[in-house]
Amino acid sequence: MDDEALLELAAGLALRAAEVILTIRARGFEVEHKLDRSVVTEADKAAEAIIAAGLRAAAPGIPVIAEEEMADGRFVEAPSEFWLVDPLDGTREFTSGNDDFAVNIGLIRDGRPVLGVVGVPATGELFGGIVGQGAWKRHGGVQTVVSARLPPDEGVTVVASRHHGAGPELDAFLAGRTVAGMRNYGSSLKFCRLAEGIADLYPRFGRTMEWDTGAPQAVLEAAGGTVRMLDGAPLRYGKAGWDNPHFVCTGRLR
Repeated sequence: MDDEALLELAAGLALRAAEVILTIRARGFEVEHKLDRSVVTEADKAAEAIIAAGLRAAAPGIPVIAEEEMADGRFVEAPSEFWLVDPLDGTREFTSGNDDFAVNIGLIRDGRPVLGVVGVPATGELFGGIVGQGAWKRHGGVQTVVSARLPPDEGVTVVASRHHGAGPELDAFLAGRTVAGMRNYGSSLKFCRLAEGIADLYPRFGRTMEWDTGAPQAVLEAAGGTVRMLDGAPLRYGKAGWDNPHFVCTGRLR
């Protein structure tokens, strides 16, 4: 498969997972806690089963690193190419009745995201992109090109986590910048809002895992944005423990 075919494979599986998530949401579900005290539901597990099986059947040569499998102790060393899957990013939003949850499927090569999709089940949005080739958004049967914007003269619009947005680190980072406004979103939607040019800056100082960021980073970079660590180096993948350092997402840079 070429990258276009791999992207469409991921897109189709994200839509199938979204259908299952919404079905479970409609009929009700129980909330469990993992060893790290984070929450997990039947929807996380059902969506991951669909995605992982679909990826392995269609592209058997590419290993799958998926959040819930990793939580069950399937720790592996990162190969040179692998899928990163978060079947329900923003489970806390999902269990709270909010709509800011997503399905993330990204492909990593040599430590860098090369393509990814982010599905938003509650709104029917699907974002996708291949780094170096461009990004798109599908909604209501229509596909449109999305592109990160240059910061407007009146100042940047900042996005932050709904639950981890404010704090002294964020205040210090924004000091001296002209901020036109701030919006709060859950899950990988924050990356997507930068990718489609309605926000400019997303500094992240809380804990994230690689499956939280691989797919949306690919979408944002495909749209012309950047995802970098605080020292300016690109955020990379296949790290020991799969934890991310703090990072900053931007739209286009002047």
